[in-house]
Amino acid sequence: MRIAISTWQGRISPVFDVAGTVLLVDIDSDREVGRESRGLSEGGAFERARQVAALGVEVLICGAISCGLERSLRSAGVRVIGQVCGPVEEVLDAFVSGRLAKGAYRMPGCCRRRRYQGGRGMGMY
Repeated sequence: MRIAISTWQGRISPVFDVAGTVLLVDIDSDREVGRESRGLSEGGAFERARQVAALGVEVLICGAISCGLERSLRSAGVRVIGQVCGPVEEVLDAFVSGRLAKGAYRMPGCCRRRRYQGGRGMGMY
């Protein structure tokens, strides 16, 4: 599985719509098997979703995200785990170990209509 995490100074980027970088992490059997950092070019929701999908991303972990961009990503087959904050390495570890769904890394003040679901390694909205 390939996940993308929007990053800024070692933390989850606060707003994915304007994030400049994603960390791509390949996971196999609950273990990291590769990683690389990629820049994202500016563009609208459709273009940004196309860029992420073209990287082979199955799951995106990010901070705040606009509804239009989230819909575009989901339409491109990317699962979105939004409203996440914290240090990238901690969030990655929580995702891989199935603890991300417990809400410890939810953005402060987040009271969106969706809630975390899923099981091991797939905690998502």
